[in-house]
Amino acid sequence: MILSISIANNATLGALAPVLEKLTWRDGKETAGGQARKVKQNLQAVMQDDAGKAAQAALMPMIADNAVLKAAARPRRISPLLISKTQDGGHYGAHIDNALMGRGEARLRSDLSFTVFLSPKQDYEGGELVVHHAGVSQEISGEAGELVLYPSSSIHEVSPVTAGTRIVCVGWIESLIGDAAQRELLFDLENLRVNMRARGDTDPAELLALDKSIANLIRMWART
Repeated sequence: MILSISIANNATLGALAPVLEKLTWRDGKETAGGQARKVKQNLQAVMQDDAGKAAQAALMPMIADNAVLKAAARPRRISPLLISKTQDGGHYGAHIDNALMGRGEARLRSDLSFTVFLSPKQDYEGGELVVHHAGVSQEISGEAGELVLYPSSSIHEVSPVTAGTRIVCVGWIESLIGDAAQRELLFDLENLRVNMRARGDTDPAELLALDKSIANLIRMWART
């Protein structure tokens, strides 16, 4: 499942802009794995200094607290965030994300990857996120504030940025529900529950039965 989620509006992005302007950049190859390093041509923000920590603190709640993302991904852990800048023909060729991210207690299994578009679409040309999944390639050019969630098991790439500057935030999620089909089923049921509550005329017994089914499926499938 590939899902687009709006996580930030223009006002939020405007407040974030001064934070992004203070970031320090380094060669993106420094944060890539062995094979991915060969096809990566971009800049990566230093996330360990004050500016990087401020960006992390501003962006993480937008991601982690988003109701749609929580329903779709069922996060157990979310990786520290990376912010990348691509320009002057830079790109990130076809690659697969590492199955395990981080070290020690911070290590997680990458079930889902996400890209948050931070630059307005009109500020650059090219730079599409291309996800190759289940025999189909999908090109995504997100609006600023849009998060795209996709399986980490998919081969994906970023097309060359032929004009302007593309800035995005990326990260990975280890889900409580490791099976993608089970996650999608729970997401469908959660959407049904939200719609039933929004109508306000739902039989309480029917809604309670749905609550029970969702809770018991999570009990069956969750990896804590």
